[in-house]
Amino acid sequence: MLIRRETPADIPAVFALTAAAFAKPGIPVPVEATLLAELRSCEGWLPDLSLVAVNDHDEPIGHVMCTRAHVDTAPVLGLGPLSVHPDHQRRGVGLALVHTALGAADALGEPLVALLGSTAYYSRYGFHPSTRYGITAPDPAWGDYFQVRTLSAYKPTLRGTFAYAEPFNHI
Repeated sequence: MLIRRETPADIPAVFALTAAAFAKPGIPVPVEATLLAELRSCEGWLPDLSLVAVNDHDEPIGHVMCTRAHVDTAPVLGLGPLSVHPDHQRRGVGLALVHTALGAADALGEPLVALLGSTAYYSRYGFHPSTRYGITAPDPAWGDYFQVRTLSAYKPTLRGTFAYAEPFNHI
C-alpha cells in the first residue's frame, strides 16, 4: 500500500469507495460522498492534503482529506471524511491515511487538526476532546466526539470557536 496525493483521475474511484464505505440501506448516495465534491470546489480545498491509499495496481482503496477551517479567525484544519473501501477495512489503511495526513499537516506548519468522530478510534492518533484546548465545537451537542490533535506549530493561546469549511454546514 502507498499513500499519495489524490489526482483528478482518482476522483471517480474515491467517490465510489466513499459511497461503499458509508453505504446505508435506502440511501443511494451517502452524504459523505456528496460532501467530497463540494469540498473540492470550495475555498477551503487544500489539494496537497487530499490523500489516497492505493493498492499494488495504483487503485484507490482509501481516502482522507483535510480542508481549511478556522478557530475564530486563525487558520487550522478539519479532517474528513476518512473512508476505506469495505474490502480493505480493518487492515491498517485508515491508520496509515490518518498518520500521513497528520504528518503532512505538521510539515506544512499547521497548528492543529480537528474532527468529529469516535473517541475510541481517534484517541490512538492523539486526538482529545476540543474542550481540553479551549476550542468550542460548531455544535456543542457533539461533546467529546469533537476532537483536536495539536501539531508542532500549536500555541496554547489558540482558543475559540471552530468552523469547518463551508460545505460542512450543509450536512
